[in-house]
Amino acid sequence: MTAERLLILGGTAEAAALARGALARFGDALEITTSLAGRTACPAPLPGRIRIGGFGGPAGLAAYLIENGIGRLVDATHPFAARISTEARLACEATNVPRLLLLRPPWRRHSLDRWIEVENMTAAAAAVARIGRRPWLTVGASEIACFANVAGVRFLVRLVDAPRQPLPLQSYEVIIGRGPFVLAEERHRIERHAIDVLVCKASGGAATAPKLVAARELGVPVIMVRRPPAAAGRAVESVDAALDWLAGLNPPEAKRVE
Repeated sequence: MTAERLLILGGTAEAAALARGALARFGDALEITTSLAGRTACPAPLPGRIRIGGFGGPAGLAAYLIENGIGRLVDATHPFAARISTEARLACEATNVPRLLLLRPPWRRHSLDRWIEVENMTAAAAAVARIGRRPWLTVGASEIACFANVAGVRFLVRLVDAPRQPLPLQSYEVIIGRGPFVLAEERHRIERHAIDVLVCKASGGAATAPKLVAARELGVPVIMVRRPPAAAGRAVESVDAALDWLAGLNPPEAKRVE
C-alpha cells in the first residue's frame, strides 16, 4: 500500500507537534514533509522530510504539489504569515488538494492588561516613543527595520538567532532566545532591563504568552499589533483535531473561515 503524502507548511510549534503526532498515529501510512521558510538558522529536529525555502508563488506551490504527489496539505504557519497562506489556498484550489488550516488560538485580553492595539508595525513604531524609553521588541527580525527612525529610546531586542550584521536601530541591546519561555524569567527580564513598554505581535499560543503575564503583573503597557485575517478555508485550533482530519474524520471543532 502506497503511503499518502502530507505537506505541512510549518515553522511553528504547532507544525512540529503535528508532524510528531502524525508519525505516532499513522506511522508508515503517511509520508510527512514539513516546509520551512528558512528564516531560522538551526531549526529544531522534525520527523519526516524537511524542505527549506519558498515555492515561487501559488503556481510554484501547485507544481510542487503535483510533482510530489501531495495528497493533503496542512497550513500550520505563523498567524502573521499571510502571504504563504494565501498562496497555499490558491495552489490547493488549482490542484484539488485538500487543505486544512491549523490556527493558533489567539490571546485573550485580561482585565488588568494594558494593551494598546495597533494595526501594523508602522503604527507600533509611532507609538513606542510616546509611551516609554526602554522598549522590549519581540516582533521578529524581519520587522526590526520599522523601528529604525525611533529616537530617544534604547531597545531590548529578542531574536531567535544572533544577527549577522548591526540592526538598523539607533540604540539597542540584543538577547537571544527561543520559546517556550518561563514566567519567572520573563518577569526578571523586564525588571532587570527596566522595560517600560513591550512591543509584540498578537501571535497567540502558549510558548510566548508568559511575557504578557509578566507585563500585566508589573503594570507594563503592551503595544499589540493585531494579527491579519486568516486565509479562507476549513480550520481547526488544535493538533488533535488536525490529526482527526488526517484520519478522515470530521472533528467537531472544525470550522469554515470565510
